[in-house]
Amino acid sequence: MAQRILALVSEAISADALRSAIGDDEARDAEVLVIAPALVGKLRWLAADPDPAIRRAEEVEKETVERLDDEGIDAAGDTGESDPLLAIQDALATYAADQIVLFTHPNGERNWLEEGIVDEARKRFDPPVSHIIVEQ
Repeated sequence: MAQRILALVSEAISADALRSAIGDDEARDAEVLVIAPALVGKLRWLAADPDPAIRRAEEVEKETVERLDDEGIDAAGDTGESDPLLAIQDALATYAADQIVLFTHPNGERNWLEEGIVDEARKRFDPPVSHIIVEQ
């Protein structure tokens, strides 16, 4: 039976990144839902201007789904709320994930909303949570 993976991405990822998170065989048979939260920088958040973040999230989601599909991984995607934990919660309301994989930046490149997300996701959600730091 195929694993249902919820992949939260802040940058486009490759099939190799997914494989490193869940394994080759699991990735080949997985059903993946890619969620790209509309991460807003502090200045845009203060200015209440989420439009660039939404456009960026749409691009990240589309590019990730295309990359996964090109590598033979069954993927669909959507954008999510600017709060990554709320984006996960919203996705889980309609997608029964077997596993959640969070793809984040190295510490120096993280968006301020990524801070503490992994630990909080592990506390808050039932499916197991994996974390991969994406080097871009």
